[in-house]
Amino acid sequence: MASPRTPPPGLTVRPATLDDAAAVCALLNEIDVLEVGRADTDLSEMQADLKHPEADLERDSWLMFDAERLIAYGLLWDESGDERIDMDHYVLPGRLQGALHLYDLMETRAKERATANGVARAVIHMHLNIAPTMDLTALRRRGWRTVRRYNVLNRTLSTADRLPVPPPGVALRPCRTETDRRRAHTLLQETFAGHFDFQHRSYEQWLDDIDAERADWSLIWIARVDGLGDAAVLRTHNARDAMAWIGHLGVLDRARGRGLGSYLLRHAFGHYAALGRDLIGLGVDTDNSSGALALYERHGMTLDFAVDTWELVLPV
Repeated sequence: MASPRTPPPGLTVRPATLDDAAAVCALLNEIDVLEVGRADTDLSEMQADLKHPEADLERDSWLMFDAERLIAYGLLWDESGDERIDMDHYVLPGRLQGALHLYDLMETRAKERATANGVARAVIHMHLNIAPTMDLTALRRRGWRTVRRYNVLNRTLSTADRLPVPPPGVALRPCRTETDRRRAHTLLQETFAGHFDFQHRSYEQWLDDIDAERADWSLIWIARVDGLGDAAVLRTHNARDAMAWIGHLGVLDRARGRGLGSYLLRHAFGHYAALGRDLIGLGVDTDNSSGALALYERHGMTLDFAVDTWELVLPV
């Protein structure tokens, strides 16, 4: 019997390097076209993943080749320091044996990471399009199950989208200073702490997560409310070719009911319309108890595609 670490005949596996970013990006865009109808992966995002200081590429990344053809990619990371381990797995269709071999390697490594954290099990999470290139029947046979769904929404922008007038007592400012950047981080940690899959990140870790060296800080805003202080945050970026992107929109509990969410959303619409973008998107947890999905739909955002969170629990 072949060793679990022996690839199927004709295939080879090696770790990724920073120099592989363009090739991996091309693979993911090829898969994007099959799953959502367009290339949706930006090279800078791929580079940020591979250069992240917490990414141990030698042990936690995998490239699978058929001769010179890249057919699959995997990346694993541990933000929790506990039982939660995250992974990305992408494979071209019709490559089930190679895909399953990559799962063998990645699940084994996830158990090693959880063991090193001193916990009794690995709880592995992965995101997949609801109609992915991966064989979902084979995935379920391995014990994976869906635990959450996220909708990617978008909205057309036009010259009719103008910067809104702030609600009474609200002032908005971009994060141009170090003090404001730290404040934005604190607000994001506070407003998203109760969300599914939230992992606390220190300020330094967050800077690595968002690739702060390349970040355009003028596209991150803080809303200050009279009597409450800084109460909401909007993080966006303009790196994707397909559309402008809203990464996070968070409002503190004590500031809800003042129209801050609507105001920040319309501010993003107006800002990017003025920049000449014709489409803007975001991702939202469909089980979000804050009513975010309904808010976005009220403002004209519609379903682009959906992504499921898959979970596998392994004893270690």
